[in-house]
Amino acid sequence: MTSPSASDNYAGVYEGRLQPGNRPALLIVDVVAAYLTEGSALFMETAAAARDCNARLAEAARAAGVPVVFTNVQYKPDGSDGGVFYKKAPVLKAFIEGSPLGAFPPELTPLTGERVFTKQYPSAFFGTGLAEVLHAASIDTLLITGYSTSGCVRASALDAMQYGFVPLVVRDACADRHPAPHEANLFDLQAKYAEVISEAEALAVIAAAAARA
Repeated sequence: MTSPSASDNYAGVYEGRLQPGNRPALLIVDVVAAYLTEGSALFMETAAAARDCNARLAEAARAAGVPVVFTNVQYKPDGSDGGVFYKKAPVLKAFIEGSPLGAFPPELTPLTGERVFTKQYPSAFFGTGLAEVLHAASIDTLLITGYSTSGCVRASALDAMQYGFVPLVVRDACADRHPAPHEANLFDLQAKYAEVISEAEALAVIAAAAARA
């Protein structure tokens, strides 16, 4: 007897759908040099394509008046602010303060006035004040992108949902070290916590926000 596929197994159980709200923002998670630089321990083959998608989304969001929010990662020289996460993943030494691997790429650098939240843990929300800033701006929907799908993107999408934001994870604008965790985490996010959408669908959400404005 053939085992059912994951999609068949989930059918009839996890089929809810979320709709975008009226006030979206673009949340770009950790699109920094460490993932884009060959020779870096964190380098990912698919990171450049996701970066380019992020650049297009950021350009569209800026033109539409949709807020663009960035995160990056930075640690003290001794890693003491990284806690258990830093101990579990020593590769995070790439983000010691002053490291060029923590820099934003030229194609996707925050503009003057755009918010950058520096974090020490996977979620963009943990210990950063991001939720309070977004709530104060009446943001109700987040287009979530970045690196890596199975790590900081997933953690940020889950927390976005728990803080009351509609999480829209943009498939084309995310990357991971291997296709298996990338696809598995997108599948699980879609099933339980978020909507996983394409670049074209994300651009449509941005365009709709511009039309309402």
